[in-house]
Amino acid sequence: MEPYGADDEESAAVLRTVGRVIKTCRERKGLRQAELGTAIGYSEEQVSSVERGRRAPSPTFLEAADRALDAGGLLAGLRKDVEQARYPKKVRDLAKLEAEAVEICAYDNSVVNGLLQTEEYLRAVFGSRRPAFSEEQVERLVAARLARQSVIAGKQMIPSFSFVHDEATLRRRVGGRMVLRRQLERLLEVGQMRNVEIQVLPMDREDNAGLGGPFHLLRLNEGTTVGHNEVQRTSRLISEPKEIQILELRYGVLRAQALPPQESLAFVEKVLGET
Repeated sequence: MEPYGADDEESAAVLRTVGRVIKTCRERKGLRQAELGTAIGYSEEQVSSVERGRRAPSPTFLEAADRALDAGGLLAGLRKDVEQARYPKKVRDLAKLEAEAVEICAYDNSVVNGLLQTEEYLRAVFGSRRPAFSEEQVERLVAARLARQSVIAGKQMIPSFSFVHDEATLRRRVGGRMVLRRQLERLLEVGQMRNVEIQVLPMDREDNAGLGGPFHLLRLNEGTTVGHNEVQRTSRLISEPKEIQILELRYGVLRAQALPPQESLAFVEKVLGET
């Protein structure tokens, strides 16, 4: 997903507005960017990036700046607006659906599913993108994906999860050997959760119903099902009943073709031992 695509200009505009408000409060206080940075524990470059709308300020930044600039809660009160704007719109839309789902199913054949990725693994995924993301873009995407992962162990209604991974996702050394090892350990950890089932589709299987690419199915609380797939620069939500029917059929076949959950975890452990 692109951090600042055409459909995300609204978010960029919010961050620019927040930056201008912070700059106005700073100048009214008679402080330079470096002085504000020293007062709140951030670098001059970080303050500059926030004021220009290039970086989303963290809640800690806003609260510290509010105190340092005697803003009377004005800056701290921008926290909710920033939280909504700091993530790409496509990520926000997907995260909202995931929060409303009673069951989330996913097939992946290239990298480990985003909801299961460790931070260093997902940084390596974003770092491999060409043309390369800027540091600000990487930080924004990393924060967005980590925020989405809270759905697995959230305090609200916890949905059921079913993940089918092609064996290739377990062997591709994204980020290097140690990053992959820690990612495999994470799969073994999450695979023990009662609401999560992880299955592996070995590469020696003659049939694979997922050769068309990765996809998600989200079964929502009101009874409807929504699909999602992301290929290259395209992220698409699917609601057409006929398309959903095809994806549900395909996912059912994939689960049948894959190893059962317990055998799959044993398979992950075997790959870990070989890595």
